[in-house]
Amino acid sequence: MKISLGPLLYCWEKQQVIDFYQQVANSQIPLVYLGEAVCSRRRELKWGDYLELAKMLKSAGKDVVLSTLALIEAPSEYTELKRQVDNGEFMIEANDMAAVYLAKEHKQPFVCGASINNYNRASLDILQRLGMQRFVMPVELSKTWLSQVVDKKPSFEVEVLGHGYLPLAHSARCFTARHSQLAKDSCETVCRQYSKGLLAQTQEAQPLLRLNGIQTQSASCVDLRSEISAMVKIGVDVFRVSPSSLACIAKADALVEALNSGAMDAQYPLSDEHCNGYWFGEAGLKSLS
Repeated sequence: MKISLGPLLYCWEKQQVIDFYQQVANSQIPLVYLGEAVCSRRRELKWGDYLELAKMLKSAGKDVVLSTLALIEAPSEYTELKRQVDNGEFMIEANDMAAVYLAKEHKQPFVCGASINNYNRASLDILQRLGMQRFVMPVELSKTWLSQVVDKKPSFEVEVLGHGYLPLAHSARCFTARHSQLAKDSCETVCRQYSKGLLAQTQEAQPLLRLNGIQTQSASCVDLRSEISAMVKIGVDVFRVSPSSLACIAKADALVEALNSGAMDAQYPLSDEHCNGYWFGEAGLKSLS
């Protein structure tokens, strides 16, 4: 099994993002995804900036995958997507079927992201024939589902988001802009004010969701580090850490060290606000052992 660092899903200042990936370059993390996967209006970094970061990470020995938008809404976004797919050097993570189509047309291998609804083996086998090398399991599915899907060892790899805030849905509307009484088209990139998204609570003041622009996330951090041994037995190839702070780099590094030393059953301290229900076939916000 390998440890991966997923794409940064939040809108950080440009220098903060550069500093983050410079620390990633100095880490032991072997597989890194990067790119804007949430909203095209986040223009702190341009396509050229991500390409430079990708080359820097590659020179540091990382396997780099460029992540694409999960919701293509405009012709300009499709044009940008074409540039990403036809970059000539790096594999892409297709987070929308438009990216799958373009990768097939360009005969480029790709990773199928969790935002594409893959709910059965037949769909995955079709995508594999189109060029899919690895798929990220949709976050709402369980280990029972996964064990059934990979019962007969597939020719593609399997990746599971094992640590981070779960991306649950995307919308054409921007919830963060609406919260600030701004129109989406003139949002002023207000999501920069929320480095981990905007926490939404119930009327009883219980954490419910995180609003991250057009993306809705879990309020609690999913933590499946204690399930790594079970994942290996099922046939999971990659354990993804979805970053939300610099501390996530250290957590991913610790997982790499544990796997390299064979300590897959290591015990990890869990925060009070963590969840893992989906993995066990329960409500996602539950915390089960």
